[in-house]
Order: sequence, then C-alpha cells, then structure tokens
Amino acid sequence: MKATSWRAGRLSSWGQALSVYRDPRVLAILFLGFSEGLPLALTGATLNVWLTEQGVSRTNIGLFALVTMPYALKFLWAPLIDRLRLPVMTRLFGRRRGWALTAQAALIAALLGLGTTDPGQDLWWTAMCAVLVAFCSASQDIVVDAYRVEVLEEHQQAAGAAVLVLGYRFGMMAAGAGALYIAQYHGWRTAYEVMAALVMVGMATILLCREPKEPPPSAREKLIAEWLGHRPHLSGRSAVVLAWIYGAVVAPFAQFMERRGWVVILAFIASYKLGEVLAGQMSSTFYISLGFSKVEIANVSKLFGLWATIAGGLLGGLLVGKVGVLRGLMIGGILQMVSNLGYVVLAWNGNDVSTLAMTVAVENVCAGIATAAFVAYLSSLCNVAYTATQYALLSSLYKLGGDLFGASSGWLAERMDWVSFFLLSMAGAVPALCLLVWLMGLHRREEETAVPAQ
Repeated sequence: MKATSWRAGRLSSWGQALSVYRDPRVLAILFLGFSEGLPLALTGATLNVWLTEQGVSRTNIGLFALVTMPYALKFLWAPLIDRLRLPVMTRLFGRRRGWALTAQAALIAALLGLGTTDPGQDLWWTAMCAVLVAFCSASQDIVVDAYRVEVLEEHQQAAGAAVLVLGYRFGMMAAGAGALYIAQYHGWRTAYEVMAALVMVGMATILLCREPKEPPPSAREKLIAEWLGHRPHLSGRSAVVLAWIYGAVVAPFAQFMERRGWVVILAFIASYKLGEVLAGQMSSTFYISLGFSKVEIANVSKLFGLWATIAGGLLGGLLVGKVGVLRGLMIGGILQMVSNLGYVVLAWNGNDVSTLAMTVAVENVCAGIATAAFVAYLSSLCNVAYTATQYALLSSLYKLGGDLFGASSGWLAERMDWVSFFLLSMAGAVPALCLLVWLMGLHRREEETAVPAQ
C-alpha cells in the first residue's frame, strides 16, 4: 500500500491547478473545514477576549493555551477511531462517517456546557469545559482529516488542503467575529449556543457525502496474520486482539519510521508554526491593550481578516500545485515569519484601525499560504492504510510544539514590551526553516538516486 508522495501530484499548468477546485469532493472539504475550524477559536482567541473582560491575568490567559492539549495528544486515541467500529453508527453510516457524526454530536454538547460557565467566578470549571470541547473537536479532526486524505486523488491533495484552510477560516470567522457580535449584544452564553448549532453544518455535509472505500490489509498486517497462523496457542480471541493492536497501533508508526530522515521530519512539523503561534496566542490581548473594542476586533481581525486568509489559502493551493510541496513550504514559512513585522508597526502606531487592517491583511495572507502548503505536506506523508493514525500523529506534533511554546506567550508578554515580544516571535520561525533546507537537500539526493546515470 503506497503512501502519497511529496514528489508527485505537481500539475503542469496554472489552469489545471485551478480546475481541481470544481470537483464536488474538493468542495465538500470546504464545509468539513468549516466544522473543523469552528471550535478552535472558541477555546482560543474568542475565549481569550472573554477571559480578558473578566479580569483574568495575562499569565493565566497564556496558560489557557494548554486547554487545547487534546489536539496535541489526539494520536493516543486515533488508532481507536481508525480501526474500532461503533456498534450502531458504523452499521448505519460507515466507518468514517459514523465516527464523524458521533464526535460532532459530542462537540455540540461540550460547547453548550462551556457557554454556561463563568470564568470570573470559577476559572477552573471554564478550563475543564474548554478541555472537553478541545477533546471532542480533536476527535472530529481525526476522522475528518482521514476522510479528506482518503476521498481525494493525489493530484487533488493541494487543492483539498487549500479549501480546508478556506473552510477552516470560515469556521474561525463564525467563532470569532460572529461570536463577538453575539456576545456584545446578547451575552457569552447565547454566543456559545449559536456556535453549537453551527456544528450541524459539518453533520449535514457528512450525511450528504459518500463513505470512502476501506483499504485492504497492508503487507505488514498480512505478515502478522501469517505469524499468528503458525502459533496455534495464540488462536481465537488472543489472535484477534494481537492482530488488532498490531494493525492499529504498531504498524502505522513502524511504517512511518521507514522514511529516511523521519526524525528531522517530525522536528520540522513540530516547529514550523512556532512563530505564528507565539504571536497569535496574544494577538487578542494585544488588540485590547491598544484600546480596540470587541466590534473593531470582530470587523477587522475576524471579518476582514477572513478574506485575506481566503486569498492566501487559495494562492497557497495554486502555488503548491505548481511549484511542489517543499518549495511551497519554504515560501510560506518565510512569508509568515516576515508578516509578524506588522504587529511591530501596529505597536508603534497604537490605536489606529487602518494599521490594524494592514497588519491583519498581511499576516492572514501569509499564514494562509503557509498553512495550505503545510496541510498538503502532512497529507503527503500519510499511508492510506493508516490515514487517521498517521495524520493524527503528525498534526499532534505540530499542535504540541505550538501549545508548549504558546503557553509561555503570556509570561513573555508581561515581561517585555510588545515590540520586543513580536520581534521574538519572528525568531521562532528560524529553526523550522533550517530543518526545511536540510529536507529539501534530502529530497534532491533522493531524486538524483532515483534517476539512472546516463
């Protein structure tokens, strides 16, 4: 069973790259991306506005980055979602769709619970509910990401990554600008109730989509079956359990570690977004400290910023389709590092809406390009026999690096001025770019080795 390759799927013209977006399977990813992006802001930037209003300290707001740790740990239960069949839901809807609907129903309940909390009176209860939202959201991500990789053809993966970013940002806009508008006029509980209702967009999409074909057992699983067949004392239930554990837990990781440079790949994934995460974790607090209102933040940072991200995501998809994944990663990485200078300019200018709009536009376009390339890269690393587990592992590493780095953002912001803080966030992007240079060299050497000498 072969994996998607980072060397394949490059399209010969910009017209071909653009035509991929018309495929119904690619369009479906738009709505699934909305469902994935919706909960993130509700435990991140939007929740931080709520916490700031309630007088929570910057240090505690920074520590709230840890409530999203389930995103970083989702590889622990991804094998269950990858292989375990739900008694009723799998029979009615299939393996992927059954799990998606179950996770989405649990997410609705968790969001309703978070909306009933009062962070000013019981911060720990708010944190616990936010962790539950993150757990349900991470479970949805496991199955939706696996569905996306499995249902799209190899040449559609870059476009799928771009529309995922597009839908993701629509979801974040709803949970960002939409939730702030509602909270301004109707309170935070109503805002979270409306957001819970919007999860049904993803549920409707899953119901309308077809179940992808289940891949046959891999060569590794066939070998373990033969091994068990020669050991009668391990027959029956013991053999079933051992074969399941091997196929669900051992084989996905063993297959990935056959790659050359796999340790460097994992280090690169964990560090690619560090600079963006450090700046983004404190962006809402930064805006409020400059005197911007919730409506101004919603209009500029969330609503206007969405269209900049849409442009960046679509451009990123076209760019990856034309120049390839690794070059797209390099271009996106440099752009997202340089874009943090916009925060420095905003800190100098203070409460100026036009500077805020410029900062948001530049940062979101660059982040959209980088994210589209990054998602396409993660997808290219997955073997279709272990999609959910491997993609969950890779995206968990990215999230773990961001959470651990982002948790220090509030502590740093309290001890530094804003200009120094955002300059430091730019330095956070340098290690990943150095690792990417090494990976590009490895890629070149592999291509040279694969071409016979003339």
